[in-house]
Amino acid sequence: MMNILIADDDRIQTLMLSTRHKAKGFRVAVASDAIQAWMSAIRSPPDIIILDIQMPGGTGIAVLKQLKMSSMTRHIPVIVLTGTMDPGEAPGLKELGVTKILYMPVDLEQLDLALSQFVENPLDSSSAR
Repeated sequence: MMNILIADDDRIQTLMLSTRHKAKGFRVAVASDAIQAWMSAIRSPPDIIILDIQMPGGTGIAVLKQLKMSSMTRHIPVIVLTGTMDPGEAPGLKELGVTKILYMPVDLEQLDLALSQFVENPLDSSSAR
């Protein structure tokens, strides 16, 4: 079973994303600020992180830098969610190791497509689990 960390301070979005991914068979951890995101990733490294850029307690970019500096977490794929980022900032995020950048409101099909690059659908009966 794949583990996803959703780091976002928007409670409605977090609830929607966590409910959706739990229903698909993923284990989901949630962090509502940058400090919780970092601590959760270190305590129990997830298989993939969905990371909001704008959060209290520090930015998603600061969390991303910390993740990529740690040997425990640098390998984890990160999908960034943002509602305010200038598209010109995307290359800098890619250099920091961001796998995919999605703009809010999040397009769930785009998110599913991004996730499918890294994980098999846990409910897919053809996969051997």
